[in-house]
Formats: sequence, C-alpha cells, structure tokens
Amino acid sequence: MNEKVKYWIELSDYDLETAEAMLESRTYLYVGFMCHQAIEKILKAYFCSKSIETPPFTHNLTLLAERSGIIDLLENDFKEFINILEPLNIEARYPTHKQQLLKGLTDKRCKEILLKTKVLHTWVKERL
Repeated sequence: MNEKVKYWIELSDYDLETAEAMLESRTYLYVGFMCHQAIEKILKAYFCSKSIETPPFTHNLTLLAERSGIIDLLENDFKEFINILEPLNIEARYPTHKQQLLKGLTDKRCKEILLKTKVLHTWVKERL
C-alpha cells in the first residue's frame, strides 16, 4: 500500500473516532460533519489506490466516488447514504440553518448516521 493511501486512511480513521467522541458528548452537528469527513477521506484513499494523481480538491462525495471509479461498485443504499451525508459537511461549516439542522440530528439519528458511516467506511477499506 502506498504512502498516500495510508495517509488518507489514517485521517479517515481519526475522523471516524472523532465522530464517535462527538456522539458521546452529544455534539450532534459535528457527528454528521465528522462522518462526512471520514467518508470523504476514505474515498480519497481509494482514489489514490487507483491513480497516481492527487485526489480532487473537493468535499463532494459523489464526485469523489465518480472520479475514483468506486461509484459503479456502490449499491443504491450506499449512494443514498452519500446523498444524506453530503449536506452535513456544508451545514456544519456554514450553519446558516443550524437550528433546523439540529432538530433532525437527534441522538437516535446520529447513531444511525454513525453506524452507516462505519459500514460504508469498512466496505471501502476492504477494497483498498
């Protein structure tokens, strides 16, 4: 495994651990944000495993999945989940609708997001 792939995996793993810590501290806005970050970085690891190019400078998960070629391997459930994660990155960075977003990020919902993130994260790692 090359150094770029290892680099992105380590960052992704760290972000996943941070998402767990945010859930424990009930900092729900950042659970979603860190889950997005974990998936973004594991997709960049996958990109690096398939290309010598630098991963695209984007937070767009669908674009990363497309550019890496993994989009064709993803089941619809994973594609739908990526669409759920996508706005959590933007809203955490620029919380213009913070209160509205927080209403949807209950403890139960964040546990679901974290669980699905772990499943997708593991699935991608198994293909590296």
